[in-house]
Amino acid sequence: MNPKILIIGACGQIGTELTQKLRKLYGTENVIASDIRKLNTDVVNSGPFEVVNALDFNQIEHLVEVHKITDIYLMAALLSATAEKNPAFAWDLNMNSLFHVLNLAKANKIKKVFWPSSIAVFGPTTPKENTPQYTIMEPSTVYGISKQAGERWCEYYHNIYGVDVRSIRYPGLISWSTPPGGGTTDYAVDIFYKAIADKKYECFLSSETKMPMMYMDDAIDATINIMKAPAEKIKIHSSYNLAAMSFTPTEIAEEIKKHIPEFTITYEPDFRQKIADSWPASIDDSSAREDWDWKHTFNLESMTKDMLAHLGDKK
Repeated sequence: MNPKILIIGACGQIGTELTQKLRKLYGTENVIASDIRKLNTDVVNSGPFEVVNALDFNQIEHLVEVHKITDIYLMAALLSATAEKNPAFAWDLNMNSLFHVLNLAKANKIKKVFWPSSIAVFGPTTPKENTPQYTIMEPSTVYGISKQAGERWCEYYHNIYGVDVRSIRYPGLISWSTPPGGGTTDYAVDIFYKAIADKKYECFLSSETKMPMMYMDDAIDATINIMKAPAEKIKIHSSYNLAAMSFTPTEIAEEIKKHIPEFTITYEPDFRQKIADSWPASIDDSSAREDWDWKHTFNLESMTKDMLAHLGDKK
């Protein structure tokens, strides 16, 4: 029996590609996309779409009942750089949308919840290299604080109410299909757009800022696979570490130059540098690999090739 899926925040960077992949997998009619606005995009035009405010419990409950939803993927959030500019709204959106979905699961209205966490849950006191699954977590950003609190609530709802909630801590995500969405790692998306359009890029982080990154294809695969895994394989109900590659702006620029030799990069670090400095440089994701057989496919070289090919076609 196919699940009946509701994706909240389907027009965002992850939601866009997740919706398309889930529709291929389970059938277009079984995947209801939703977002705060109805945009003229593939996600909206290619299958069932509903306008929903993630902060409105009644709206979400109504969609669950009307469409007989079994699984919710809650992808609506205010990301790191944007959240710093609007802390109260970021907290409200990132926390209360989660409570709404967890409470629907607690009431047995839905069977399964996917909620994304992030490397932002770590802070300046976290070991930077090969950050373990269990470690010091003292996030110093609004986004990180909300994700850390969210992890605790997911674990609580699982332990106390038996809610089947699954989560992964996304590293920086790189995708060609949607423009950057206000995150600190988004330079690694923007750099490709600018390399093709202008042959140059001014980076808002310093040249040696090393951060964990992942190609969107891998992130989508991880998201779908953790939800497909048998419940007994999911041993962590806060959120799983997830990793693929780590690199600096210098390293990604060098990789782009192999394809666009005239490309140049300059550095003008802004407020996002401080956010990046508080995050890990590399992640130990052995728990995800052991528990539900997570494997990544793309490294820096293969990702760069794929990004440039797709963005070149979009021109």
